Amino acid sequence: MVKNGDREVAAIIQVASAYFKDFHLLLIGVICLATSIEKWNLHKRIALRMVMMVGVNPAWLTLGFMSSTAFLSMWLSNTSTAAMVMPIVEAVVQQIISAEAEVEATQMTYFSGSTNQGLEIDESVDGNETNEKKEKTKPVPGNDAGKTSSKMELEKNSGTGNRYRTKKDHMMCKLMCLCIAYSSTIGGLTTITGTSTNLIFAEHFNTRYPECHCINFGSWFIMSFPAAVIILLLSWVWLQWLFLGFNFKELFKCGKTKTSRQKACAEVIKQEYQKLGPIRYQEIVTLVLFVTMAVLWFTREPGFVTGWSALFSEYPGFATDSTVALLVGLLFFLIPAKRLTKTTPAGETVAFDYSPLITWKEFQSFMPWDIAILVGGGFALADGCEESGLSKWMGNKLSPLGSLPVWLIILISSLLVTSLTEIASNPATITLILPILAPLAEAIHVNPLYILLPSTLSTSFAFLLPVANPPNAIVFSYGHLKVIDMVKAGLGVNIVGLAVVMLGMFTWIAPMFDLHTYPSWAPTISNETMP
Repeated sequence: MVKNGDREVAAIIQVASAYFKDFHLLLIGVICLATSIEKWNLHKRIALRMVMMVGVNPAWLTLGFMSSTAFLSMWLSNTSTAAMVMPIVEAVVQQIISAEAEVEATQMTYFSGSTNQGLEIDESVDGNETNEKKEKTKPVPGNDAGKTSSKMELEKNSGTGNRYRTKKDHMMCKLMCLCIAYSSTIGGLTTITGTSTNLIFAEHFNTRYPECHCINFGSWFIMSFPAAVIILLLSWVWLQWLFLGFNFKELFKCGKTKTSRQKACAEVIKQEYQKLGPIRYQEIVTLVLFVTMAVLWFTREPGFVTGWSALFSEYPGFATDSTVALLVGLLFFLIPAKRLTKTTPAGETVAFDYSPLITWKEFQSFMPWDIAILVGGGFALADGCEESGLSKWMGNKLSPLGSLPVWLIILISSLLVTSLTEIASNPATITLILPILAPLAEAIHVNPLYILLPSTLSTSFAFLLPVANPPNAIVFSYGHLKVIDMVKAGLGVNIVGLAVVMLGMFTWIAPMFDLHTYPSWAPTISNETMP
């Protein structure tokens, strides 16, 4: 009985340890950073500043929003990034629509509709609008009725709804929504901390192959950054062409006069930025800690030079990315955001307390505990497969796939993962698929990274449906999109993503990890029959 009890206790300890690994410490540190960034509105300042830099042309504006959203998504969760940027985008789009309506209504008043019967400025959705209707909604100069009539015109002139003045305005709303949803996901590909699927892969891989030492923050960034940039640019071109058309000549034309639409857009962005006021002490401290964390991640073990982790060579495996995240994350609870003062009866002002950059209550509201528990269960499942011999059995059963070309195996696994992630959550998909693909790679004697890397990246390509991931659901809730819009646009982005990942695997990624040779750190599975 004692031996059985000891065995049960050991099993409980082993399972419980799966729920608190390096992944969870890294997640805690990253959420501390994200909490402070969102609390002090540093994310808004970064997003608006980047958009202001690219100009107000609709195509460049879209690229600006996509770039700023992707950059924020590298460090924040995809969900919070989309939730933060969408209100700004919605304000810009609505201001553009209303400003252009007022400009056209003013032009109609100036030219007098009764003597200008050939003037057809407004291209309505249904194309059946008459001059008589325009006369009824004509504004009076110097009176607030102009704004009222413009709003009435917005409500009356749409054949599909009461929010859009023209079909082009509706297309622009769709474009802006989708560019935010897709870029918040694409940006997460770039860093290990950008999305939970990357973190799950890194923890699973480093646990299964502890002798590899090839997956860290720096190596992942060098591998995925070019792919993310290419996917982002091609997605921008695809979405622009699909909804508004893509005119290269107009896009790169210099010295062009700004339209009323572009001036209104620039004014809205400028006003939103001015609302933030001058940069504050709390934002500066958050930015410094943010840069410090990123620099320490990059220089821990860069590969081409000796990193600072060599200072702790006596304790191998202790200086990890989670070490950096946890140490910097703790500073957010220690560094004061402001001192609380009080005035004594003698009239002297003294400090009696201080408020930190973030509090534990604020951190808890941001911490995705459900993801932490889900991933812990996935790690426990993977350990169970390994201990029971199920992984080895699956590897033997999958070994006949070794007769297929490697590129075809990669393509099939990537397509399988991309299809599965459209109906299941990304963390659940990667947790389910990793314990299957790793034994497959070992069974066919292929470098595990050759199959695991593209499959992990493909897990994020959930672009087709509103329920595929939270950013899609957030932008869909604004009411500009139909499911068919997202399916058509997402199918193109899915194809672009898979094509770029396949290109990367056979170009710059292969020499980075020496993917064409079976590594010494991976076990060799013999074709033996399991009982």
